[in-house]
Amino acid sequence: MKAGIHPNYEPRVFHCYGCGTEWETRTTMKSTSSDGKIHLDICSNCHPFFTGKQKLVDKAGRVERFRRKYTKPEKADKSKAGAESEAAAS
Repeated sequence: MKAGIHPNYEPRVFHCYGCGTEWETRTTMKSTSSDGKIHLDICSNCHPFFTGKQKLVDKAGRVERFRRKYTKPEKADKSKAGAESEAAAS
């Protein structure tokens, strides 16, 4: 392998702002802070998806409302036309 083209794989400390958890692992990421830690906004300990506190959004109501609003009213027009022709015939 060529020398000098691979990043350094070093141990770094990660810090989560969300829950305050810190852990050490090896990574090629460079720390941009003065304390040498890599700071994260959220981690798997406090993320709603991983903790089971995720709020599910009911999308079925939105889809049904969209379909009602933008479907072609073909059946309604045919039934009105049929009712009008029956009324005219009598």
